Amino acid sequence: MTETGDSHQAYQPISCAQHDVYEIAILRRQRLRLVWREGDISYDDVVMPVDLETYQGEEFLIARSPTRDALKIRLDHIRQTSPV
Repeated sequence: MTETGDSHQAYQPISCAQHDVYEIAILRRQRLRLVWREGDISYDDVVMPVDLETYQGEEFLIARSPTRDALKIRLDHIRQTSPV
């Protein structure tokens, strides 16, 4: 699983409304177009959200990329989310 998080920055909690967007997408098996940052690199990809995970006070979206690679994206690194 590829972890896309920068543990050097303190986690910034996301809004409950945005958290709900991820939960609903998981339940409906709705693909999402995400834009997120990992260090100095920006990503823009369509993913299939699978689960949400909390680890050491940080929240992550577990997803599959179009190539079926597993992703672990820290929620506060996601800059844009839109359903596909």
